[in-house]
Amino acid sequence: MGPGAPGRLGVGVIGTGRVGAVLGAALRAAGHAVIGASAVSDASLERLELLLPGVPCLEIPEVVRRAELVLIAVPDDALADLVSGLATTGAWQPGQLVVHTSGRHGAAVLAPAATAGAITLAVHPAMTFTGTTLDLARLLGASMAVTAAPAILPIGQALVIEMGAEPVIVAEAAREAYHAALTHAANHIVTLIAQSLAVLDAAGVTDGARLVGPLASAALDNALRLGDGALTGPVARGDAESVAAHVRVLSAMSPDVIDAYRAMATATLRRAQDAARIRPDVAQRLLTAINVPEGAA
Repeated sequence: MGPGAPGRLGVGVIGTGRVGAVLGAALRAAGHAVIGASAVSDASLERLELLLPGVPCLEIPEVVRRAELVLIAVPDDALADLVSGLATTGAWQPGQLVVHTSGRHGAAVLAPAATAGAITLAVHPAMTFTGTTLDLARLLGASMAVTAAPAILPIGQALVIEMGAEPVIVAEAAREAYHAALTHAANHIVTLIAQSLAVLDAAGVTDGARLVGPLASAALDNALRLGDGALTGPVARGDAESVAAHVRVLSAMSPDVIDAYRAMATATLRRAQDAARIRPDVAQRLLTAINVPEGAA
């Protein structure tokens, strides 16, 4: 089935960004042979040397030509054109495994490779990457979304398990919703924390991370265990005057933060209403407070 021990594959990595280099290293640790990788930027070349020492840097068509398993780790928006472009040159091979790591796309984006006889699947790790060896430890026990035709799913699940992660099957039609949910959680929490730290700094509070860190960590843990039942704070209490005060001070301090605060407070209010935690009259007072005009007394 390939070089090395029985069942081992020759792996080619297209894109040695933070994800591609790490997953290539994880497959190598599982006993597969990484036969080549593409790298363009100085940062990707450094990751190739760090995480996949001894693996040659090759042009993309040569990576595809040599590999039994092609791991594509390129930006979401570049994936479709890359796959179709390689198809027009006849690069894809019958029986070749083609795996991409895009969160937004399922296996359908690999249709040009499948038409050429390749076995196609999507595998997306639900974690953030630093592009260092630290990520290899984080993969252990992490979850990876697997999307493929039913007959192909066991292959994807096996690859995920070999990398030390847990496979989670996500339907083709659900990939965009899946990716939006993870992006909303992982990316926007970074923005929220950074904004909170900036407000504390502007208010003259030193070492804001020491204050926010335990609070945010506890809130995350409670939310994962209790869902909306973990909600605390002025919206949950119906404390409209506190919300109005927040809006006034944030309006004066940061247009960037006040927009996010209004949006999240409104969404929080809606969820509290849906859970029947707030009376209609209290909800109206809160909504008025959230929308206090900038500069109002």
